[in-house]
Amino acid sequence: MSEAPLPAIRSLPSWLLGRAAARGRALVAEALAAEDMRMWHHVVLSAVRDLAPVAQADLGRAVRLDPKDLVGVLDDLQGARLVVRAPDPKDRRKNAVSLTPRGARLLERCEKAARAANDELLAELSPAEREQLTGMLRRISGTAAG
Repeated sequence: MSEAPLPAIRSLPSWLLGRAAARGRALVAEALAAEDMRMWHHVVLSAVRDLAPVAQADLGRAVRLDPKDLVGVLDDLQGARLVVRAPDPKDRRKNAVSLTPRGARLLERCEKAARAANDELLAELSPAEREQLTGMLRRISGTAAG
């Protein structure tokens, strides 16, 4: 058989995007694992850095993570002394989450590792093609630049 099976499926942009996303997730997960970090932990650390101090509920909405799952991730991050939870200065009935200096240092290493993994994913593309692809992905995913 000279042709790959399922040519109709394999020609769909949705199938190709799914394959590219799976490869990208695998590359980033492997890079983060070298820092003893998992994907959701990295996402939450990054969001905490950008939003801190952030109410736990607002954090969950920002990263679109179920509250029960977020609690588990935050428990792990707090146990590793990467974040702190304290009464929210805006509403003392709520917890606000902030990054610790240790968390900021780890996040910096994780971001470097994730960028390297993405460079590997996009190695076949020129810088202009990378920028174009990223712009097109933002458009079709409904994700604003920035």
